[in-house]
Amino acid sequence: MILSALLGLASAVSHRPPAPAVLHETKEQRDARMAWFREARFGMFIHWGLYSVPAGQWQGKDYNNAAEWLQYSAKIKPADYEPLQQKFNPVNFDATKWVRIAKSAGMKYIVITSKHHEGFGMWPSKQGTWNIGHTQFHRDPLKELAAACKKEGLKLCFYHSIMDWHHPDYIPRRPWDDRPVTVPNLDSYEAYMKAQLKELLTEYGPIGILWFDGEWEDTWTHERGVELYNYSRGLQPNIIVNNRVDTGRSGMSGGAPPENVGDYGTPEQTIPANGIPGKDWETCMTMNDTWGFHSTDHNWKSPETLIRNLVDIASKGGNYLLNVGPTSLGEIPPGSVDRLAQMGKWTQVNGDSLYGTSAGPFPKQLHWGRVTQRPGKLYLHVFDASQPILLAGLKNPVGRVYELANPKVAFSVKGSDLGPVVDLGGTILPDKIDTVLVAEIQGPPQVEPVMQVSDANGNIRLDCLDGEIHGDTLAYEASKRALGFWTNAGDSVSWHFRMASGGQFRLSMLVACDPSTSGGTFAVSIGGQTLSGTVPATKDWGTFVRLDLPDVTLPAGGDYILVVKPIKLGSFALMNLRSVTLARKG
Repeated sequence: MILSALLGLASAVSHRPPAPAVLHETKEQRDARMAWFREARFGMFIHWGLYSVPAGQWQGKDYNNAAEWLQYSAKIKPADYEPLQQKFNPVNFDATKWVRIAKSAGMKYIVITSKHHEGFGMWPSKQGTWNIGHTQFHRDPLKELAAACKKEGLKLCFYHSIMDWHHPDYIPRRPWDDRPVTVPNLDSYEAYMKAQLKELLTEYGPIGILWFDGEWEDTWTHERGVELYNYSRGLQPNIIVNNRVDTGRSGMSGGAPPENVGDYGTPEQTIPANGIPGKDWETCMTMNDTWGFHSTDHNWKSPETLIRNLVDIASKGGNYLLNVGPTSLGEIPPGSVDRLAQMGKWTQVNGDSLYGTSAGPFPKQLHWGRVTQRPGKLYLHVFDASQPILLAGLKNPVGRVYELANPKVAFSVKGSDLGPVVDLGGTILPDKIDTVLVAEIQGPPQVEPVMQVSDANGNIRLDCLDGEIHGDTLAYEASKRALGFWTNAGDSVSWHFRMASGGQFRLSMLVACDPSTSGGTFAVSIGGQTLSGTVPATKDWGTFVRLDLPDVTLPAGGDYILVVKPIKLGSFALMNLRSVTLARKG
């Protein structure tokens, strides 16, 4: 049995012809195809399947963070999982209601799981019986969603898993899959998958995006990815296909090598610190901790976090694909509905600062908020009105500045050595989450980097927001006012600053680290010196302590670069870092 499986694996992944050339299009043609995606900025992800029936629990055990992955986490044999098909009966499903929830939130497109890793089709496919057409439901939710989206003016998009835990020809098989193995054949499985995709791309009208996933297993190759990309666009030439059709995705950071196909990057559960320059991208993120419905997952993100995530992503040139996990009865959980309604109140007022805008012109994140732009206007998203509204390094003349929601409320602008400053004049801004101000400017934005300088006593505090992040996962966490997600040993942060004079300095850092991953080590380099330190355990990721390192001597004043980089991560991460301080001694 093992030998036949290995023979099947070899026959399925070997001797394939080279990948065909990617469908050719000019830059103008690509821009036209991507135009709606770049305009949209905000979409709804829907994870819905048989996994909504057990809702994260199996045989009396609660599997935390395992909703759509329950079959894998609980090691459920296909024969034991299949009875869920006859228990699935989403009698409360209302496509119009779902679409209107998304539209009212300000979302412009919907991406729904046509098939997740469990292999179950959410439409009555003609390819076998493992689909919704063979349940008690007797309806086609994708057809109903297509009609509702068309009526309400939203783009319908399909998620489709390459990985399949149910189809007998998909390889590799899971160790807990005890079905008899003859000769699994990935070519046969691929033909099945293409037949399903042909149904989805010929029977449901124009589809905005084909959102692939499950491409990371060794049996899926670049050649297969190129072929599948071409096949999909051959059926619908204007469709957008994500980068997970191919191999080489950079984990949760969502990038891919230039030679890989796919029209945009897909960061997952993270917002890239610098966006993905030169590439279209979209962050997908849960509203709580799970993608599919989990009956005990009530760890909801706040409306403040969700709105600021949306703005942060737009300020870096990306889209926000925010997930809901409907129940087995076909209802979007109230926790999701309530938060989407709050987001809708914000987008209804501030949509001009979101849809169709491009990334802000400032090279670093601003202490008071974020910036999006369109020709002649900068949209200042004010998160913290207690900070000076400094447009650091902006060289353009600034004209009128006013509230987007109430243009009659205008503000004066003062000059400073660091750039224009918007004077709020004691005005209490109406939206504590994000009040948007419009700054009218002349010409394309011109921004020069602003260098931080030591204070009158020769001390300097290097805040995490002022650092330049290098790498794939390290990012700013607004809720902790720190750099977090430091799970890649190759990621680092640096500061370029000016010291008024030399001397001996005490070097300290504000750090936090959950005890489960403390003990990582890092290096700090400055002025030709390298210091090392060990990350201490703190109460949790949000409890910061001062960590003192050995003193450093800087021989003279001038420009310096300080770099913090890992030597060795803890069990899965390094630390959260809020700031680095150089304090003059003596």
